[in-house]
Amino acid sequence: MGTLALCSHYSQLSWKRSIIVALLLFHLCCLQVWASCRILRCNSDFVAVTLDLGGSGGGGGGSREGGNAGYCSALRSYAMCTRRMARACRGDLAYHSAVQGIEDLLIQHSCPRTGPTAQPRPLPQAPISGDACIYEKGYLQREGRTPDYLHCGVFGDPHVRTFRDEFQTCAVQGAWPLIDNEYLYVQATSAPMRGGAYATALTTITIIFKNWRQCIEQQIYQAELDNVPTAFVDGSVTSGERQGQYSLSVHSDLPGHQAEIRAAHIGTTLVVRQSGRSLGLSVRSPRAIAEAFTPEQDLQLCVYGCPPSQRLETLPSPSSSSSSSQLSAAAHVHCAALLPARDIYYQACLFDLLATGDLNSSTAAVAALEDARGMISDPNKVHLLLGGKADRSSPCLPLILAVAVLSERLVALWTGKCL
Repeated sequence: MGTLALCSHYSQLSWKRSIIVALLLFHLCCLQVWASCRILRCNSDFVAVTLDLGGSGGGGGGSREGGNAGYCSALRSYAMCTRRMARACRGDLAYHSAVQGIEDLLIQHSCPRTGPTAQPRPLPQAPISGDACIYEKGYLQREGRTPDYLHCGVFGDPHVRTFRDEFQTCAVQGAWPLIDNEYLYVQATSAPMRGGAYATALTTITIIFKNWRQCIEQQIYQAELDNVPTAFVDGSVTSGERQGQYSLSVHSDLPGHQAEIRAAHIGTTLVVRQSGRSLGLSVRSPRAIAEAFTPEQDLQLCVYGCPPSQRLETLPSPSSSSSSSQLSAAAHVHCAALLPARDIYYQACLFDLLATGDLNSSTAAVAALEDARGMISDPNKVHLLLGGKADRSSPCLPLILAVAVLSERLVALWTGKCL
């Protein structure tokens, strides 16, 4: 009896120790993530903007956007900042208080949830000269070579080819950031498609070019399904004029369905187009521009791909019915005729056809491939094979597995002593 009681007491202590070790390791692993919550930065930026407006929002609860545009822009900018912090600030009370406060203020001041955003007043800067607003020329002068370019494509159901040449199919719905760095913010809105059992499509793409030195002031481009404009939201087709050249310009080979935006000051080209019943985006950007973001800006589909919980298998689950088999065979024939290479674009074509049953959906993959050919300098890198890149696991995963193994061995050890 004494030995049994001793073993029971010893086992309880071992369990407590193993739990403490597990929690300590988990805390150390995730401490860096928690430390990246910078909600105070969002708060201070909002205060800086509203100080220029008098800090009060310009009126009471009956304010309208027409008379209170500046304050509403500041609130939208504040909300955007908190969305960037969502992952890093999970569980932070100050963060959740800020989110709720923004929601209340948007309602109180009758602010639309979409529209221009405000930024803090920039610090005084020395005048720039020469070709400082033409990224490629400046880079060539500094480095003696042209910059390295990255490509991202988002199209179809939606499928994402990231800057890291990973390919994923997402189940995302609602608004998601595609790019979020110091110079550029791109957001896409995805909604369910009619006629598809689980198909989604991009219905809105919003591109915000942020204030940058004396080259440009904030400029916004927005496209919606059946409306791909050839101008920015303010009606202009150029912006940021300097010495007879423009930092931003919009062109179109197919007005209403396609637009190409050239941002010379950051050496970036963006193509927005409608294919079938969905929008698509293709981006070519210098590596230094695409990678100019902070740790809290960790939700970018073009950089990290879809969140793991939002990823789909490459193809829908096959059905045993004869009609589904016939559709699958027809899809293979149709996509093979359009996309002979059995690469990610071929797989995306199959996915969209089988998900929607609409032959027009295949045009999204064809257009994305054409954009990739125009934006990727090395032809050998255009046809990305499925599974060519391994998924990046969470840095905590190996440690969590180690904790699990440690706990199991401890249990086995204590159980063996008490037999």
